[in-house]
Amino acid sequence: MTRHEADIFISGGGIAGQVAAAVLAARGYSVVLADPVPPATGADRAGADLRSTAFLQPARDLFVSCGLWERLAPLATPLDRLQVIDTTGWPPVEGERRVFEAADMSDEPFGWNLMNWVVRRELWDYLQAAPRVTALYGTGFKSLVNRTTETIVTLTDGSSVRAKLAIAADGKLSPLREAAGIGVTTTRYGQKSLAFTVTHELPHDNISTEIYNEGGPFTIVPLADLDGRPASAIVWMNKGPRSVELMEMEVEAFEQVMFERSTGLLGWMQLEGNRSIWPIITQTADRLVEGRVAVVAEAAHALPPIGAQGLNTSLNDIAALVAALEAHPADPGEPHVLANYEHARKADIRARARVIDLFNRVAGSGEAQVQALRQMGLRAVHDIAPVRRGVMRAGLGPA
Repeated sequence: MTRHEADIFISGGGIAGQVAAAVLAARGYSVVLADPVPPATGADRAGADLRSTAFLQPARDLFVSCGLWERLAPLATPLDRLQVIDTTGWPPVEGERRVFEAADMSDEPFGWNLMNWVVRRELWDYLQAAPRVTALYGTGFKSLVNRTTETIVTLTDGSSVRAKLAIAADGKLSPLREAAGIGVTTTRYGQKSLAFTVTHELPHDNISTEIYNEGGPFTIVPLADLDGRPASAIVWMNKGPRSVELMEMEVEAFEQVMFERSTGLLGWMQLEGNRSIWPIITQTADRLVEGRVAVVAEAAHALPPIGAQGLNTSLNDIAALVAALEAHPADPGEPHVLANYEHARKADIRARARVIDLFNRVAGSGEAQVQALRQMGLRAVHDIAPVRRGVMRAGLGPA
């Protein structure tokens, strides 16, 4: 039986787990990462994540700190403006439109959009050559011994890992979080989201757009041109049965409904590749720490895909954990280190979960009174300059 020794063990090889491994190894820690499923590094591969992420400025800074950004920057599309359009009825009729300018905050974009499968491909390549990282794909977490001075993890292939800190980055159903005895609170909305890529007739001008209507937002996030045509990533939220219906719809009919739902904003949209479907929930872990186990990313919180908060909030966890380690670098699982991490993240996670939960309910409502309130709120948030800048700052991440 193989026995691995490392400073840090990470359960979960998705984007958050991979970034954690890269950042921690760059700071001199030895890392063992395990995930039962090899990464899908092509859009046409089984299990490929067809969603995109608008990585906000704090996420970019984390990538810079370990040398990842030089790989990702040439592939990213900058987001200079965020446009919010409120609509009612079907076909949707525009009621209000407001544009938030990144220039209100700084001379940099709000963020940079990348397809998730592209990010995983680049992270996979990066980690193959990274010193101090052992990536065990095809092998998952099995059991935990959480001692005062160390953790001992057994993996599904029978091997074990002895580490000073174990990080649960293994998703909403995190087996490591469960083994540590940490529960979760979950809210279900009866919603699902479709994720896919389109090309379209009109340029996106690096504007990310959220179009509200009953069921949830239709979000258009710019991508680099595809075969010479403007392209965007779409996340389309609906009640569950409607999302399933759209998922199974013939392409020609799907494109017609998509054109109507987008209010024709970018002209005719053509589906490129496959569609994927994802459940929408809010879930938060009851605690972020137990002994020498730290819980991060979707193991700690799952949020509806609104305002680019999901994966960016996960990367904020990693940045906070790294900052906490700086106070006691010799022992990454030392109690004060993990207490400082939990203190830094717990309030922010809960506040974001509450705000996004409320926003999701309001944004997807078909009730006339709620829709009127939604339009009033959009006007107030945008048109009062201090409020607008405060909301934009909060969206980027914790201060």
